Amino acid sequence: MRLHPLSRVLLALAALALGLNLVMPIWRIDLMAPQYPEGLFLQIYHDRFAGDIDKINGLNHYIGMAHIKNEMFPEFGIMRYAFYLLIAWGLVTAVAGRRGVLLSWLFAIASFIIWAVWDMYAWGYKYAHDLDPRAAIKVEGMAYQPPLIGHKQLLNFDAWSTPDIGGWVLFMSSALAAIIFAVEWRRAHRAARSF
Repeated sequence: MRLHPLSRVLLALAALALGLNLVMPIWRIDLMAPQYPEGLFLQIYHDRFAGDIDKINGLNHYIGMAHIKNEMFPEFGIMRYAFYLLIAWGLVTAVAGRRGVLLSWLFAIASFIIWAVWDMYAWGYKYAHDLDPRAAIKVEGMAYQPPLIGHKQLLNFDAWSTPDIGGWVLFMSSALAAIIFAVEWRRAHRAARSF
């Protein structure tokens, strides 16, 4: 049984929406402190960092953290191909109109999200724990790893880690695909019972 035409159109739109991740920031980290009332921010695109990188590097220097630079994140070189694959896979799903293909696309998106979250956590852990022993400021037992998602207090900074536009689009596209799968599964079972 093929997917309903409306489901196929929505799947195609969800797949194309993933393309926003190629031009919009995916994640962001905001830092608030009394000495920076306007706040500092770091945005993560699929291929680079953006935001107040120089100011954050200046602060990190005092606590022994490495300078943030694009070269320290080799995943930036391959991330675009992952999005190309997910977009193409989603469009093939819409054209094929089969639940099995939709399920495989859902697994691909879920695998990508799990990998990206784990990779970001692993990078943040290493970045925050491999400190220069010659740092001017040392706080015994203090790790400066920002939260994976949500809020964390880092000395006198309030750090917030949240999805940016691309991240929200990724979550909404995957949620839409999951809802369509559930609706189509129910429609198929109702049709089977009617015979």
